[in-house]
Amino acid sequence: MADVTPIKTPAEQALSTAFAAARASLPGKGAVDDLREDAFRRFDASGLPHRRIEEWKYTDLRALMREAKPLADPAKAKGVVPALPGVAANLIAIVNGRYEPGWSAFKPVDGMAVSELFAYAAEPNNRLGNIPGKDDIALSLNTAFMTGGIALRVRKGAAIELPVHIAHVFTGDAAAAMYPRSVVVLEPGARLTLIESFAGPAGLDYQVNSALEIAIGEGAQLDHIRIGRDGDAALRVSTMGATVGAKAVYRDFTFSIGGAVVRNQAFVRFVGEGTDAAIGGATLARGRQHVDNTLVLEHAAGGCTSRERFKTVLDGESHGIFQGKIVVEPHAQKTDARMASHALLLSDEAEADNKPELEIFADDVQCGHGATAGALDNTLKFYLMSRGIPEKQAEALLIQAFVGEAIEDIANESVRDVLLDAAVKWLEARG
Repeated sequence: MADVTPIKTPAEQALSTAFAAARASLPGKGAVDDLREDAFRRFDASGLPHRRIEEWKYTDLRALMREAKPLADPAKAKGVVPALPGVAANLIAIVNGRYEPGWSAFKPVDGMAVSELFAYAAEPNNRLGNIPGKDDIALSLNTAFMTGGIALRVRKGAAIELPVHIAHVFTGDAAAAMYPRSVVVLEPGARLTLIESFAGPAGLDYQVNSALEIAIGEGAQLDHIRIGRDGDAALRVSTMGATVGAKAVYRDFTFSIGGAVVRNQAFVRFVGEGTDAAIGGATLARGRQHVDNTLVLEHAAGGCTSRERFKTVLDGESHGIFQGKIVVEPHAQKTDARMASHALLLSDEAEADNKPELEIFADDVQCGHGATAGALDNTLKFYLMSRGIPEKQAEALLIQAFVGEAIEDIANESVRDVLLDAAVKWLEARG
Protein backbone atom coordinates (compact mmCIF):
# COMPACT_ATOMS: atom_id res chain seq x y z
CA MET A 1 0.00 0.00 0.00
CA ALA A 2 1.35 3.43 -0.93
CA ASP A 3 2.01 5.93 1.82
CA VAL A 4 -0.43 8.82 1.94
CA THR A 5 1.07 12.24 2.54
CA PRO A 6 -1.51 14.72 3.84
CA ILE A 7 -1.63 18.09 2.12
CA LYS A 8 -0.74 20.87 4.53
CA THR A 9 -2.81 24.02 4.69
CA PRO A 10 -1.09 27.44 4.40
CA ALA A 11 -1.40 27.83 8.19
CA GLU A 12 0.26 24.45 8.83
CA GLN A 13 3.04 25.26 6.38
CA ALA A 14 3.60 28.62 8.07
CA LEU A 15 3.79 26.97 11.49
CA SER A 16 6.41 24.51 10.24
CA THR A 17 8.45 27.35 8.75
CA ALA A 18 8.10 29.43 11.93
CA PHE A 19 9.28 26.58 14.17
CA ALA A 20 12.30 25.87 12.00
CA ALA A 21 13.25 29.56 12.08
CA ALA A 22 12.57 30.18 15.78
CA ARG A 23 13.52 27.00 17.65
CA ALA A 24 17.18 27.98 18.15
CA SER A 25 16.15 31.27 19.77
CA LEU A 26 13.17 30.04 21.80
CA PRO A 27 13.87 30.18 25.55
CA GLY A 28 14.78 27.13 27.61
CA LYS A 29 17.40 24.50 26.90
CA GLY A 30 18.08 20.84 27.63
CA ALA A 31 14.90 19.05 28.64
CA VAL A 32 12.82 21.96 27.34
CA ASP A 33 14.34 21.52 23.89
CA ASP A 34 13.40 17.83 23.99
CA LEU A 35 9.82 18.70 24.99
CA ARG A 36 9.59 21.15 22.09
CA GLU A 37 10.94 18.71 19.52
CA ASP A 38 8.66 15.85 20.62
CA ALA A 39 5.62 18.13 20.67
CA PHE A 40 6.31 19.58 17.25
CA ARG A 41 6.76 16.11 15.77
CA ARG A 42 3.27 15.20 17.03
CA PHE A 43 1.82 18.34 15.48
CA ASP A 44 3.73 17.90 12.21
CA ALA A 45 2.45 14.34 11.85
CA SER A 46 -1.23 15.23 12.30
CA GLY A 47 -1.57 18.93 11.44
CA LEU A 48 -4.14 21.24 12.96
CA PRO A 49 -7.15 19.57 14.63
CA HIS A 50 -10.10 19.11 12.28
CA ARG A 51 -13.65 17.76 12.22
CA ARG A 52 -12.57 14.16 11.61
CA ILE A 53 -11.01 14.15 15.08
CA GLU A 54 -13.97 13.47 17.34
CA GLU A 55 -12.87 15.85 20.11
CA TRP A 56 -12.59 18.66 17.54
CA LYS A 57 -15.70 17.77 15.52
CA TYR A 58 -17.41 21.11 16.13
CA THR A 59 -14.30 23.31 16.10
CA ASP A 60 -12.47 22.55 12.89
CA LEU A 61 -9.30 24.51 13.57
CA ARG A 62 -7.87 23.58 10.18
CA ALA A 63 -10.77 25.46 8.57
CA LEU A 64 -11.15 28.23 11.15
CA MET A 65 -7.44 29.11 11.31
CA ARG A 66 -6.81 30.34 7.78
CA GLU A 67 -3.30 31.59 8.49
CA ALA A 68 -0.71 31.37 11.23
CA LYS A 69 0.40 34.71 12.59
CA PRO A 70 4.09 35.42 13.33
CA LEU A 71 5.30 35.15 16.91
CA ALA A 72 4.51 38.27 18.92
CA ASP A 73 7.44 40.50 19.80
CA PRO A 74 8.16 41.28 23.46
CA ALA A 75 6.40 44.32 24.87
CA LYS A 76 8.35 47.42 23.84
CA ALA A 77 7.74 49.59 26.87
CA LYS A 78 6.70 49.27 30.47
CA GLY A 79 2.97 49.58 30.90
CA VAL A 80 0.12 48.83 33.25
CA VAL A 81 -2.28 45.91 32.93
CA PRO A 82 -5.65 47.05 34.25
CA ALA A 83 -6.89 45.03 37.19
CA LEU A 84 -10.43 43.74 37.45
CA PRO A 85 -12.51 46.60 38.92
CA GLY A 86 -13.15 46.13 42.60
CA VAL A 87 -11.13 42.90 42.83
CA ALA A 88 -8.13 43.07 45.16
CA ALA A 89 -5.50 40.67 43.81
CA ASN A 90 -1.79 40.12 43.32
CA LEU A 91 -1.45 40.76 39.59
CA ILE A 92 0.99 38.89 37.34
CA ALA A 93 1.21 40.25 33.80
CA ILE A 94 1.78 37.97 30.82
CA VAL A 95 2.20 40.43 27.94
CA ASN A 96 2.51 39.24 24.33
CA GLY A 97 3.04 35.72 25.68
CA ARG A 98 5.87 36.56 28.11
CA TYR A 99 6.09 37.25 31.84
CA GLU A 100 6.62 40.98 32.37
CA PRO A 101 7.51 41.79 36.02
CA GLY A 102 7.55 45.50 35.21
CA TRP A 103 3.92 45.38 34.16
CA SER A 104 2.88 43.37 37.20
CA ALA A 105 1.60 44.51 40.57
CA PHE A 106 2.79 41.62 42.69
CA LYS A 107 3.87 41.74 46.31
CA PRO A 108 5.72 38.79 47.88
CA VAL A 109 3.58 36.64 50.14
CA ASP A 110 4.78 34.23 52.81
CA GLY A 111 4.19 30.67 51.73
CA MET A 112 4.06 31.43 48.00
CA ALA A 113 6.82 31.66 45.41
CA VAL A 114 6.63 32.95 41.82
CA SER A 115 9.36 32.41 39.25
CA GLU A 116 9.78 32.83 35.51
CA LEU A 117 8.75 29.68 33.63
CA PHE A 118 12.12 28.74 32.13
CA ALA A 119 14.00 29.46 35.36
CA TYR A 120 11.61 26.98 36.96
CA ALA A 121 12.14 24.53 34.09
CA ALA A 122 15.88 24.49 34.87
CA GLU A 123 15.21 23.28 38.43
CA PRO A 124 15.43 19.56 39.23
CA ASN A 125 12.10 17.75 39.66
CA ASN A 126 10.08 20.48 37.93
CA ARG A 127 6.61 19.53 36.67
CA LEU A 128 6.68 21.18 33.25
CA GLY A 129 4.95 18.93 30.73
CA ASN A 130 3.36 16.72 33.40
CA ILE A 131 -0.20 17.51 32.42
CA PRO A 132 -3.36 15.51 31.61
CA GLY A 133 -4.27 15.80 27.95
CA LYS A 134 -0.66 16.30 26.85
CA ASP A 135 -1.30 14.42 23.59
CA ASP A 136 -3.85 17.02 22.46
CA ILE A 137 -2.58 18.63 19.26
CA ALA A 138 -3.32 22.21 20.31
CA LEU A 139 -1.42 21.62 23.54
CA SER A 140 1.45 20.09 21.56
CA LEU A 141 1.60 23.27 19.50
CA ASN A 142 1.80 25.33 22.69
CA THR A 143 4.59 23.10 23.99
CA ALA A 144 6.55 23.53 20.77
CA PHE A 145 6.31 27.32 20.72
CA MET A 146 5.86 28.27 24.41
CA THR A 147 7.38 31.72 24.82
CA GLY A 148 7.07 32.36 28.55
CA GLY A 149 4.96 32.45 31.65
CA ILE A 150 5.33 31.77 35.35
CA ALA A 151 5.56 28.99 37.88
CA LEU A 152 3.57 29.62 41.04
CA ARG A 153 4.07 27.39 44.08
CA VAL A 154 2.11 27.48 47.32
CA ARG A 155 3.84 25.81 50.25
CA LYS A 156 2.39 23.07 52.40
CA GLY A 157 -0.43 24.33 54.61
CA ALA A 158 -0.21 27.95 53.39
CA ALA A 159 -3.53 29.77 53.02
CA ILE A 160 -3.09 32.65 50.56
CA GLU A 161 -5.81 35.17 51.36
CA LEU A 162 -5.34 37.57 48.43
CA PRO A 163 -6.23 36.08 45.03
CA VAL A 164 -3.53 35.81 42.38
CA HIS A 165 -4.52 37.24 38.99
CA ILE A 166 -2.60 36.06 35.90
CA ALA A 167 -3.54 38.64 33.25
CA HIS A 168 -2.81 37.74 29.62
CA VAL A 169 -2.70 40.83 27.41
CA PHE A 170 -1.78 41.51 23.78
CA THR A 171 -0.43 45.00 23.08
CA GLY A 172 0.83 44.79 19.49
CA ASP A 173 -0.25 47.03 16.62
CA ALA A 174 -0.30 44.15 14.12
CA ALA A 175 -1.78 40.69 14.49
CA ALA A 176 0.60 38.14 16.02
CA ALA A 177 0.57 34.81 17.86
CA MET A 178 1.25 34.10 21.54
CA TYR A 179 2.03 30.82 23.30
CA PRO A 180 2.10 31.47 27.07
CA ARG A 181 2.57 28.56 29.49
CA SER A 182 2.27 28.58 33.28
CA VAL A 183 2.53 26.03 36.09
CA VAL A 184 0.67 26.20 39.41
CA VAL A 185 1.53 23.78 42.24
CA LEU A 186 -0.37 23.61 45.52
CA GLU A 187 1.37 21.48 48.12
CA PRO A 188 -0.74 19.45 50.60
CA GLY A 189 -3.13 21.57 52.65
CA ALA A 190 -2.50 24.78 50.67
CA ARG A 191 -5.29 27.19 49.67
CA LEU A 192 -5.44 29.67 46.78
CA THR A 193 -7.85 31.61 44.57
CA LEU A 194 -6.44 31.94 41.05
CA ILE A 195 -7.88 34.29 38.42
CA GLU A 196 -6.78 33.97 34.81
CA SER A 197 -7.89 36.57 32.25
CA PHE A 198 -7.42 37.17 28.53
CA ALA A 199 -7.76 40.55 26.80
CA GLY A 200 -6.62 42.32 23.66
CA PRO A 201 -7.53 45.08 21.21
CA ALA A 202 -10.60 45.01 19.00
CA GLY A 203 -10.22 44.69 15.26
CA LEU A 204 -6.96 42.71 15.28
CA ASP A 205 -7.09 39.01 14.42
CA TYR A 206 -4.34 38.04 16.86
CA GLN A 207 -4.00 34.43 18.01
CA VAL A 208 -3.48 32.92 21.46
CA ASN A 209 -2.61 29.32 22.30
CA SER A 210 -2.23 29.21 26.07
CA ALA A 211 -1.68 26.37 28.55
CA LEU A 212 -1.94 26.15 32.32
CA GLU A 213 -0.68 23.16 34.31
CA ILE A 214 -2.14 22.67 37.79
CA ALA A 215 -1.12 20.19 40.48
CA ILE A 216 -3.29 20.16 43.63
CA GLY A 217 -1.90 18.28 46.59
CA GLU A 218 -3.70 16.23 49.22
CA GLY A 219 -6.19 18.26 51.25
CA ALA A 220 -5.47 21.45 49.26
CA GLN A 221 -8.09 23.85 47.91
CA LEU A 222 -8.03 25.79 44.65
CA ASP A 223 -10.60 28.16 43.21
CA HIS A 224 -9.74 28.88 39.55
CA ILE A 225 -11.67 31.47 37.51
CA ARG A 226 -10.84 31.88 33.80
CA ILE A 227 -12.19 35.06 32.16
CA GLY A 228 -12.11 35.52 28.38
CA ARG A 229 -12.63 39.10 27.17
CA ASP A 230 -10.65 38.82 23.94
CA GLY A 231 -10.81 41.29 21.07
CA ASP A 232 -13.68 40.72 18.68
CA ALA A 233 -11.44 39.30 15.90
CA ALA A 234 -9.18 37.14 18.09
CA LEU A 235 -8.69 33.38 17.90
CA ARG A 236 -7.85 31.75 21.24
CA VAL A 237 -7.35 28.15 22.35
CA SER A 238 -6.77 27.78 26.09
CA THR A 239 -5.85 24.44 27.61
CA MET A 240 -5.94 23.70 31.32
CA GLY A 241 -4.71 20.40 32.73
CA ALA A 242 -5.06 19.55 36.42
CA THR A 243 -4.17 16.62 38.64
CA VAL A 244 -6.09 16.62 41.92
CA GLY A 245 -4.95 14.80 45.04
CA ALA A 246 -6.88 13.05 47.80
CA LYS A 247 -9.46 14.98 49.85
CA ALA A 248 -8.80 18.16 47.88
CA VAL A 249 -11.40 20.80 47.02
CA TYR A 250 -11.31 22.08 43.46
CA ARG A 251 -13.53 24.77 41.96
CA ASP A 252 -13.16 25.88 38.35
CA PHE A 253 -15.23 28.42 36.40
CA THR A 254 -14.83 29.68 32.81
CA PHE A 255 -16.47 32.90 31.62
CA SER A 256 -16.41 33.78 27.90
CA ILE A 257 -17.70 37.01 26.41
CA GLY A 258 -15.25 38.00 23.64
CA GLY A 259 -13.25 36.65 20.73
CA ALA A 260 -14.17 35.48 17.24
CA VAL A 261 -13.15 31.85 17.80
CA VAL A 262 -12.58 30.57 21.34
CA ARG A 263 -11.97 27.07 22.66
CA ASN A 264 -11.64 26.55 26.40
CA GLN A 265 -10.52 22.99 27.05
CA ALA A 266 -9.87 21.33 30.38
CA PHE A 267 -8.38 17.95 31.24
CA VAL A 268 -8.83 17.05 34.91
CA ARG A 269 -7.70 13.85 36.63
CA PHE A 270 -8.54 12.84 40.19
CA VAL A 271 -5.59 10.83 41.49
CA GLY A 272 -6.60 10.61 45.16
CA GLU A 273 -9.72 9.49 46.99
CA GLY A 274 -12.34 11.75 48.52
CA THR A 275 -11.94 14.77 46.25
CA ASP A 276 -14.78 17.28 45.87
CA ALA A 277 -14.92 19.24 42.59
CA ALA A 278 -17.25 21.70 40.89
CA ILE A 279 -16.51 22.77 37.32
CA GLY A 280 -18.71 25.23 35.47
CA GLY A 281 -18.93 28.08 33.06
CA ALA A 282 -21.00 30.78 31.42
CA THR A 283 -20.80 32.01 27.83
CA LEU A 284 -22.41 35.04 26.19
CA ALA A 285 -21.97 35.11 22.41
CA ARG A 286 -23.39 37.13 19.55
CA GLY A 287 -22.73 37.99 15.91
CA ARG A 288 -20.72 35.16 14.36
CA GLN A 289 -18.79 34.23 17.50
CA HIS A 290 -17.75 30.60 17.94
CA VAL A 291 -17.19 29.44 21.55
CA ASP A 292 -16.32 25.86 22.47
CA ASN A 293 -16.11 24.56 26.06
CA THR A 294 -14.63 21.06 26.15
CA LEU A 295 -14.05 19.08 29.36
CA VAL A 296 -12.55 15.65 30.03
CA LEU A 297 -12.83 14.57 33.66
CA GLU A 298 -11.14 11.34 34.75
CA HIS A 299 -12.16 9.73 38.03
CA ALA A 300 -9.05 7.64 38.65
CA ALA A 301 -9.65 7.23 42.40
CA GLY A 302 -12.65 6.16 44.45
CA GLY A 303 -15.02 8.19 46.57
CA CYS A 304 -14.76 11.42 44.56
CA THR A 305 -17.64 13.81 43.87
CA SER A 306 -17.85 16.09 40.85
CA ARG A 307 -20.48 18.52 39.59
CA GLU A 308 -20.31 20.19 36.18
CA ARG A 309 -22.71 22.92 35.02
CA PHE A 310 -22.34 25.16 31.95
CA LYS A 311 -24.72 27.87 30.72
CA THR A 312 -24.55 29.37 27.21
CA VAL A 313 -26.46 32.33 25.75
CA LEU A 314 -26.36 32.66 21.96
CA ASP A 315 -27.55 35.59 19.85
CA GLY A 316 -27.21 36.45 16.17
CA GLU A 317 -25.45 33.72 14.17
CA SER A 318 -23.21 32.63 17.04
CA HIS A 319 -22.25 29.02 17.65
CA GLY A 320 -21.85 27.52 21.11
CA ILE A 321 -20.40 24.09 21.84
CA PHE A 322 -20.21 22.05 25.01
CA GLN A 323 -18.41 18.71 25.04
CA GLY A 324 -18.15 17.02 28.41
CA LYS A 325 -16.78 13.56 29.08
CA ILE A 326 -16.68 11.85 32.47
CA VAL A 327 -14.50 8.74 32.66
CA VAL A 328 -14.79 6.46 35.70
CA GLU A 329 -11.92 3.99 35.86
CA PRO A 330 -12.42 0.41 37.14
CA HIS A 331 -11.05 0.99 40.64
CA ALA A 332 -12.89 4.34 41.14
CA GLN A 333 -15.78 2.89 43.13
CA LYS A 334 -18.18 5.18 45.04
CA THR A 335 -17.86 7.88 42.37
CA ASP A 336 -20.63 10.50 42.33
CA ALA A 337 -20.53 12.57 39.13
CA ARG A 338 -23.21 14.77 37.55
CA MET A 339 -22.93 16.97 34.46
CA ALA A 340 -25.36 19.43 32.87
CA SER A 341 -25.22 21.84 29.95
CA HIS A 342 -27.92 24.38 29.08
CA ALA A 343 -28.07 26.65 26.03
CA LEU A 344 -30.41 29.60 25.50
CA LEU A 345 -30.91 30.59 21.85
CA LEU A 346 -32.03 34.17 21.27
CA SER A 347 -32.30 33.97 17.47
CA ASP A 348 -33.27 31.46 14.81
CA GLU A 349 -29.75 31.61 13.35
CA ALA A 350 -27.88 30.72 16.56
CA GLU A 351 -26.60 27.16 16.93
CA ALA A 352 -25.88 25.08 20.03
CA ASP A 353 -24.16 21.71 20.04
CA ASN A 354 -24.12 19.77 23.32
CA LYS A 355 -22.28 16.46 23.58
CA PRO A 356 -22.21 14.94 27.09
CA GLU A 357 -20.51 11.56 27.47
CA LEU A 358 -20.06 8.96 30.20
CA GLU A 359 -17.49 6.16 30.14
CA ILE A 360 -18.01 4.04 33.25
CA PHE A 361 -15.85 1.03 34.05
CA ALA A 362 -16.86 0.63 37.71
CA ASP A 363 -20.13 -0.78 39.04
CA ASP A 364 -20.68 1.07 42.34
CA VAL A 365 -21.18 4.60 41.05
CA GLN A 366 -23.78 7.34 40.64
CA CYS A 367 -23.36 9.22 37.37
CA GLY A 368 -25.65 11.27 35.20
CA HIS A 369 -25.70 13.91 32.52
CA GLY A 370 -28.20 16.17 30.84
CA ALA A 371 -28.30 18.79 28.10
CA THR A 372 -30.94 21.27 26.99
CA ALA A 373 -31.23 23.91 24.28
CA GLY A 374 -34.17 26.23 23.71
CA ALA A 375 -35.56 29.73 23.43
CA LEU A 376 -36.78 32.08 26.14
CA ASP A 377 -39.89 30.95 27.97
CA ASN A 378 -42.70 33.03 26.46
CA THR A 379 -44.93 32.36 29.45
CA LEU A 380 -42.42 33.88 31.84
CA LYS A 381 -41.81 36.79 29.46
CA PHE A 382 -45.55 37.43 29.19
CA TYR A 383 -45.83 37.36 32.99
CA LEU A 384 -43.19 40.07 33.34
CA MET A 385 -44.69 42.16 30.54
CA SER A 386 -48.13 41.89 32.14
CA ARG A 387 -46.59 43.61 35.19
CA GLY A 388 -45.63 46.62 33.07
CA ILE A 389 -42.06 45.61 32.19
CA PRO A 390 -41.12 46.42 28.56
CA GLU A 391 -40.39 43.44 26.30
CA LYS A 392 -36.64 44.01 25.94
CA GLN A 393 -36.24 44.54 29.68
CA ALA A 394 -38.26 41.41 30.40
CA GLU A 395 -36.00 39.42 28.08
CA ALA A 396 -32.92 40.91 29.74
CA LEU A 397 -34.17 39.90 33.19
CA LEU A 398 -34.77 36.32 32.08
CA ILE A 399 -31.37 36.07 30.37
CA GLN A 400 -29.64 37.58 33.40
CA ALA A 401 -31.34 35.06 35.68
CA PHE A 402 -30.37 32.20 33.36
CA VAL A 403 -26.67 33.01 33.20
CA GLY A 404 -26.54 34.41 36.74
CA GLU A 405 -27.45 31.01 38.17
CA ALA A 406 -24.09 29.71 36.94
CA ILE A 407 -22.08 32.80 37.93
CA GLU A 408 -23.46 32.64 41.46
CA ASP A 409 -21.43 29.46 41.97
CA ILE A 410 -18.23 31.56 42.16
CA ALA A 411 -17.12 31.82 45.78
CA ASN A 412 -15.23 35.12 45.47
CA GLU A 413 -17.85 37.85 45.80
CA SER A 414 -15.81 40.55 44.04
CA VAL A 415 -15.16 38.39 40.97
CA ARG A 416 -18.78 37.32 40.96
CA ASP A 417 -19.89 40.96 40.86
CA VAL A 418 -17.50 41.76 38.00
CA LEU A 419 -18.87 38.94 35.87
CA LEU A 420 -22.50 39.75 36.66
CA ASP A 421 -21.80 43.37 35.67
CA ALA A 422 -20.19 42.19 32.42
CA ALA A 423 -23.29 40.14 31.67
CA VAL A 424 -25.52 43.16 32.30
CA LYS A 425 -23.43 45.32 29.95
CA TRP A 426 -23.61 42.61 27.28
CA LEU A 427 -27.39 42.62 27.61
CA GLU A 428 -27.54 46.43 27.44
CA ALA A 429 -25.48 46.39 24.24
CA ARG A 430 -27.98 43.95 22.77
CA GLY A 431 -30.58 46.71 22.89
